[in-house]
Amino acid sequence: MTARADSPRARYREQTRSEIKEVAVRQLAAGGVEGVALLRIAKEIGTSGPALYRYFASRDDLLAELVIDAYQGAAAAVHAVNTEGGGRAALHALTSAYRVWAVAQPHLYLLIQGTPVAGFTAPAETVLKARSVLGPFLSVFTEGRPLASVDPLLTQLRVWLREEPEVAAWVEQWTGQDADGFAAANALTGAVMTWPQMHGTVSLEITGQFTGMGHDPATLLNVQTALLADTFQLP
Repeated sequence: MTARADSPRARYREQTRSEIKEVAVRQLAAGGVEGVALLRIAKEIGTSGPALYRYFASRDDLLAELVIDAYQGAAAAVHAVNTEGGGRAALHALTSAYRVWAVAQPHLYLLIQGTPVAGFTAPAETVLKARSVLGPFLSVFTEGRPLASVDPLLTQLRVWLREEPEVAAWVEQWTGQDADGFAAANALTGAVMTWPQMHGTVSLEITGQFTGMGHDPATLLNVQTALLADTFQLP
């Protein structure tokens, strides 16, 4: 018999799972993915190794939940941004919010955007969680008028919208635009172009690649965001 969600047993189980994840996140921060060890977690929370497996079937099971939690944290950061009015101001606010989240929690950022963990397969819902992070960026580009240089990518993504109902539904959710319209394709293209530019800068900053280069990574991201806004002629 499964314990009711509001029963003392269920609450204890969720409390213990949360405690396990908190310890795992500390291990992740201290030593990366390789530093996450179930036996050490069990010792820290005062239980046995076998008992820990009642809460997480394996280390990969635990990592999967940390991945989902990380995406949810990133989504919360960008969803908190007021994008009313859209335009370049909203785009700057979104990229800045994402960078602030990533720099504050580099271990979680690298868990979802760093080098893939050998032998680990991310849960299927990861795609939906990643789309949730990128969703607010779609609305920013709805009124964009991309320059002709963007046409090759725009053409490919317009086809993707027509052929992938899930993608079309995701774009419509955030933009209110039908997949066959130009606004939906513009929005998707802008969001897709933002993703690698933003991550490129953030990843290099977090891994220390800008050390000694004489610039503030936040300034670099701001300039890159402005160029992207210019490319889509955002107001």
